[in-house]
Amino acid sequence: MTAKDIILYMESLKDDEQRNNLMRFFKTEKPEDYGFGDEFLGIKMPDVHVIVKNSKDLPLQEIPNLLTNKWHEVRMCGFLLLVHHFSIYNKKRLINDLESVRRRDEIVEMYLNYAEYANNWDLVDLSAPKIIGEWLLLPTLLGTKDTTPQQNESYKYTILDSFADSKCLWKQRISMVCTMIPTKHDDASWCLYFAEKHLKHPHDLMHKAVGWMLRDVYKTKNKDLVLEFLESNIKDFPRTTLRYTIEKMPKEEREYWLKR
Repeated sequence: MTAKDIILYMESLKDDEQRNNLMRFFKTEKPEDYGFGDEFLGIKMPDVHVIVKNSKDLPLQEIPNLLTNKWHEVRMCGFLLLVHHFSIYNKKRLINDLESVRRRDEIVEMYLNYAEYANNWDLVDLSAPKIIGEWLLLPTLLGTKDTTPQQNESYKYTILDSFADSKCLWKQRISMVCTMIPTKHDDASWCLYFAEKHLKHPHDLMHKAVGWMLRDVYKTKNKDLVLEFLESNIKDFPRTTLRYTIEKMPKEEREYWLKR
């Protein structure tokens, strides 16, 4: 199987009615829309998942041919296959295995190099946490000349800082939503750092992403850190970010922050 085989098969599934629905849903029609210019085949996500399941033997070096394709669903297939490849080497028994570390790093580098092709929120949200988010917690050889895998958090922050500071909305979103995974492991530091960095972002998609990630922190044992963050930054909270952040709070607490 090659990437060309997958692309030809996916193109054979083109559905014009569903295509039009998806292009409206993902805001592709007007120049000011965040997804302007994106092209869809009209393949529903359950069918994309079936294609991914049947394409797991695709060699890693073939995946960039999917990631750079003009069709949204083909790029989705490519990113989900990257997630699959990463998961192979992310099993508990392989966390510190040197060859597995190298394989994971290779996939991370590929993801970072092609991140701009994850050019809509669904592509970002279904891939960034499961690759970059997981990588934040794993030993790596990237960013060091040492041959011993290490956490190397300073390098990881440098990479995500470069995404957060870029002019690409989707790289910015990657830097925020990937913090979901450390949060699930009770490490709120990644989320709070990038939430503060993006708090004044002008785009609604980032308002939602920041609030979503802060809400996830609130659902952990670190909820007090969210309250402290709110207290320190409440004047800078966009309304959407605030509503997402406080969604799981008791009614009285939600009302308190809305009044603030």
